[in-house]
Amino acid sequence: MKILFRIGTAALIAAVVFATLGPARYRPHSPLGQDGEHALAFVLVGLSVGLSFPRRRWRVAAMVIVLIGILELMQLWAPGRHARLEDFLVDAAAACLGLVGAAAIGWLTARLHGSRS
Repeated sequence: MKILFRIGTAALIAAVVFATLGPARYRPHSPLGQDGEHALAFVLVGLSVGLSFPRRRWRVAAMVIVLIGILELMQLWAPGRHARLEDFLVDAAAACLGLVGAAAIGWLTARLHGSRS
């Protein structure tokens, strides 16, 4: 089951990379606006990655933030895209929020399983 969850996480990350670096006309648009779309996408990435690798939370958090920075910098070479510090900050904060959510889910799950014993 864990492998399926990790495959789903990889697919989600691939979709975010495509939406970030691919042609703008293929990027989904929602009523949330650009910051809201970024926040939602990266909360989901943080949550998914955090649930996929629960024993390596600090390492995963650091890697996610570094990779978000790299993704933002790669937009310098993507036609029609713009690397912005605001986007990096929103994306990194949202991913961290997702990682915190994953940690909370892990804690609650452990607590529930522990109380059943």
